[in-house]
Amino acid sequence: MKRINKIALGMEILRIGNKAVKEAQIDSLKRGIPNVYSLNGVIFYQLPDGTITTEQPEEYKKIDKLLKNR
Repeated sequence: MKRINKIALGMEILRIGNKAVKEAQIDSLKRGIPNVYSLNGVIFYQLPDGTITTEQPEEYKKIDKLLKNR
């Protein structure tokens, strides 16, 4: 495969992946599920109302509690 074709294929795969992630993020927020991000080791949550916070949402606290009690 020629180098230019490999680069084009890589760019297309990246484009498709980015689009899928963005759609999943939007879908999660519509369902009331906060999105989670990490930047320089700090966890951030994007709440369904658009708020960005470092405070863990109650939904995730409940999951953590369930996992710790296993």
